[in-house]
Amino acid sequence: MRIAIGQLNPTVGDLPANRARILDAIGEAKRRGANLVVFPELALLGYPPRDLLLQAGFLDAAAREFASVVEASRNITVIVGHVLRGGTRPANLADPSAAAFGGTTALHNVALLLAEGGVVGHQTKHRLPSFDVFEEERYFTSGKEIAVLEWNRLQLGLSVCEDFWYDEGVLAAQATAGVDLLVNVSASPYFRGKPGLRYALARKWAERSGALLVYANLVGGQDELVFDGGSFALRPDGRFLLSAPRFAEGLFTFDTAGPPIEPPPSDGMPDVEAALTTGIRDYFAKNGIRGCVVGVSGGVDSAVVTALACRALGPDRVLGAFLPGPYTADESRAEAIQLAAALGFRLVEIPIDAILATLRAALAPQITVEGLVAENLQARIRGILLMALANALGYAVLSCGNKSELATGYNTLYGDTVGALAPIGDLVKAEVYELARLINAQGPPIIPEGTLTRPPSAELRPGQRDDEDLPPYDLLDPLVRALVEENRPPAELQPLFGNVVLDVASRLRRSEYKRKQLPLVIKVSPKAFGIGRRYPITHRFAP
Repeated sequence: MRIAIGQLNPTVGDLPANRARILDAIGEAKRRGANLVVFPELALLGYPPRDLLLQAGFLDAAAREFASVVEASRNITVIVGHVLRGGTRPANLADPSAAAFGGTTALHNVALLLAEGGVVGHQTKHRLPSFDVFEEERYFTSGKEIAVLEWNRLQLGLSVCEDFWYDEGVLAAQATAGVDLLVNVSASPYFRGKPGLRYALARKWAERSGALLVYANLVGGQDELVFDGGSFALRPDGRFLLSAPRFAEGLFTFDTAGPPIEPPPSDGMPDVEAALTTGIRDYFAKNGIRGCVVGVSGGVDSAVVTALACRALGPDRVLGAFLPGPYTADESRAEAIQLAAALGFRLVEIPIDAILATLRAALAPQITVEGLVAENLQARIRGILLMALANALGYAVLSCGNKSELATGYNTLYGDTVGALAPIGDLVKAEVYELARLINAQGPPIIPEGTLTRPPSAELRPGQRDDEDLPPYDLLDPLVRALVEENRPPAELQPLFGNVVLDVASRLRRSEYKRKQLPLVIKVSPKAFGIGRRYPITHRFAP
């Protein structure tokens, strides 16, 4: 038997285009002689559709488009993730904020089996993730029944994404029932290390059930999430029959009687680079944005962001802006020019000294412009200039802050935080350097050596260095990971890091209001700043 996996990159809510993607893949699967083609979770709607599910007419429009997918299942069997309306659920019909956004109709996240132009059966998702970036309990009703579907004289166990991650439940019951084929349709966002977790779980299910296992995952960027694809198929003994590439859309086929292949490699910084590039590319493509503006400072953060932007969009769609101030080093200018020459993007230079002097004079009767006021004023001047350039060109600004800075509030609100997207906002400083070295190792060096070796500095006062304002990054980076990603209490970390823990934990807490106003941060760790972190701004709990 030949099976195909349609690893698709849908755009949330673009129902006609997503339907066309699915139909094209079905047609190609037929041409390749596939008996079965599998598509990911909510492949027609895109994931996550969020409150579009509550928008009047959205599900009706989806049903009209989905009818074409059902009809296309003639001469080939299709498994696809979709949404079903069925039954009722309790609803608050008195409060307008509830009544206008929900109602009593129960929605189910399902995997559907289609054949001969009709629906053969389905499996409803039981486990509705409502942690980190997930909020499915807001929209969907959990399934209660567990189905084993008969197809082509085989017993099929279908499941949807999160059910794959639980020891007991849908897959366990299907394995006990003696299925021949397990199929999981997923929309599983990427973070570093996640592919390996999936592979380990898949081997467990294949061996436990004694069945072939097929895993189909979405690919592409959606706001701050990036889906890596990496769909695969395993034999009952846990060996791979198919390993689709990560971060690539396509139709991938395998024969169930084919020889096993080498397992996919572990993910690492090359996959992080691919995730960030995909996130930038798809954010701009799916939102129809012509290009980007980056404030190129001569530092490693802006160099890495600019290199990623050039790879994602092409250098002709990237404008670099070098905005020197009174404390900008000559080396910064030279390295910004060198970066532009290596990558081929246009670089403009706009000095801010005269603007700063004008604002100083305007404020002088009211306040003394010195210290932090003067530093932040420089950053905000740069933010205004970057936004003006973006407005004039129909571009969007990429923010260059890293996770260590964002965690400690080492940034200026409405200054270096302006922008639509923060590509490296989920990388601690050491990871930024790791990515910079990877970029340089892939061909002729792009990022100047001076950028990689000079001490990091915001250049907002004479001789400023980051390590004068922050703990050293080799101490700060693992501490940020422990506090933010591992959720470890400061008291537990003090024996490991010393009293600096209290300082960093206090900065983390006090700068929450800044992060609520940040651009979208592309998620590549288990816990990124953004929709996955939901701390109150106003609170007085200090662990």
